[in-house]
Amino acid sequence: MARVKEFPLPDLGEGLTEGEIIKWLVAEGDTIVQNQPIVEVETAKAAVEIPAKWAGKVTRIFHPEGATVEVGTPIIAIDTDPSAGDLPDAPTPSTASHAAVEVPPAEGAIEPGMIGGPAPGGRTAVLVGYGPRTTTATRRPRKGADAAKESQVEEEPVTTGPVLATPPVRKLARDLGVDLVGIAGSGPSGSITRDDVQAAADTRVAAPAADQHMPGSEIAPLTMPSTMAVFGPNREHRVPVRGVRKLTAENMVASAFTAPHVTEFLAVDVTRSMKAVDRLRERPDWRGVRVSPLLVVAKAVLLAIRRHPMINSTWSESTGEIVVKEYVNLGIAAATPRGLIVPNIKDAGRLSLRELADSLTALVATAKEGRTAPADMSGGTFTITNVGVFGVDSGTPILPPGEAAILAFGAVRQMPWVHKGKVRVRDVTTLGLSFDHRVVDGELGSKFLSDVGRFLSDPEGSLLAWA
Repeated sequence: MARVKEFPLPDLGEGLTEGEIIKWLVAEGDTIVQNQPIVEVETAKAAVEIPAKWAGKVTRIFHPEGATVEVGTPIIAIDTDPSAGDLPDAPTPSTASHAAVEVPPAEGAIEPGMIGGPAPGGRTAVLVGYGPRTTTATRRPRKGADAAKESQVEEEPVTTGPVLATPPVRKLARDLGVDLVGIAGSGPSGSITRDDVQAAADTRVAAPAADQHMPGSEIAPLTMPSTMAVFGPNREHRVPVRGVRKLTAENMVASAFTAPHVTEFLAVDVTRSMKAVDRLRERPDWRGVRVSPLLVVAKAVLLAIRRHPMINSTWSESTGEIVVKEYVNLGIAAATPRGLIVPNIKDAGRLSLRELADSLTALVATAKEGRTAPADMSGGTFTITNVGVFGVDSGTPILPPGEAAILAFGAVRQMPWVHKGKVRVRDVTTLGLSFDHRVVDGELGSKFLSDVGRFLSDPEGSLLAWA
C-alpha cells in the first residue's frame, strides 16, 4: 500500500462537479488524525467541511484558497506512515494517479478514513447522506462568452509557478488591467493581496507610456479618479455568478417557466400571536430558547397542511401524477453572505413546539455561518420566506422546484384595525401564498391561506380546535 496518498475532492452530493476551496484548515507539515476536518469547500449547494480519510502528515496541498477544483482532482497528499523517515520527494498530482486514489485496498478491506468504504464497481465516493453514483463526475461545459471569460481567467500564462490569489484579488487585477504573473505576493505562502495589485497598478499608471493614453486625449490615466480606475469609464462592476447564487438563479428560472404560479394575499390581525410569543419567552421552561413570530407562523403552516395535505405535494412530470407527501420537510428561506439558500427541517410535522423552536434556531444559525450541509437543502416539501425581517409587507415568491406552495410572511406593523366593532391599533401582517395551479386550485389555496390566518389570529383557540 502506498505510503503517501493523494486525497481527491469527493462528490459532495447530487452530481456536483466542482467546488471552490474557501479555507484550508491544515497546513503542509501538520500531523492530522482520521476524520479531522482539513478543508472548507463551497459548492453550488453550500459550504461544507471535508474530513481527512487517513491519519498522518500533510506533505503537500495542491490548490490554494480560492481555487475551483473539479471532483476527482487531488487536493492534498498525506504521508500515512511519517515515522518511517523522510520522503525522497514530495508527490505531485498527475492524471495517472487520479484514478488510483479511490481503488479499494487489497482483499476488499475498507480503507481507513473512507466514510462507508469505497463504493463498489469503481463508483465515485461521496460524503455522508448521498449514495454512490454509477457515472464518473464531469464538469459542466461552458458556452459562448462564458467559455471565453473562463479561458481568460483560468488559462493565464504562468512562467514561474502557479499564481496564488483569491477570486476577489483576481477580479481586482482584471479591472485594473494588472497581470498577476510576476507580482511578488506579500500574503501567506507568497499569495498576492489587494494591496499588491493596487501597488502594481499605481506603478504602471505612474510610468510614462504612450499606449496608456486614449487616442486624441491629452489626459493621462494618472489624473483619473480612483473609482474610474476600479470600475472603468462607465462605472460598471461585474459580479461573477457561481456557487449558491448561480444554482438559485437556475432553479428560479426553471420554476417560473415550468409551474403556473398563482399568488393570493391575506391581511391578518396577529395581535394574539405576538402576545403568545411574549408569554412563551417569559416561561421558565423556555428560558434560553429563541422564540420569534416565525415560530408561530411555522406551527400555523404545519397544522394547516395537516388539514389540507394536497398543499404539500409535487407534480411528477415523468408520470403526470400529483405526489402527495405524508411528511413535511419545512423549508425556511435564509439570506446568507453566499446568497439565498433554503434549508429544511426534516419531518417538521412530528415536532413539538419546543422541538420546532430549537430546530429553527439551529437551522438559521448554521445557514448564517455558511455551514448548511447539502442534504439539509434537498427534499423540501413546503417553504416559508420571512420577508418581514427586511421591513417588506409581502411579495409574490417563486416556488422552489418540486414544491407546490410557498408562503411569504410580511412585516408585523401596528395599524388601525376594526376589532370588536371599534377601530383600534392592532398588530397586523400580510401573508402571500404562491402555489402551483396544476396541483392547487383556487379553492384549496384560499382555504389553506385562510386557515393559516385563522391560527395566527387566535393561536390558542386554533390549537384546542385542531390539535
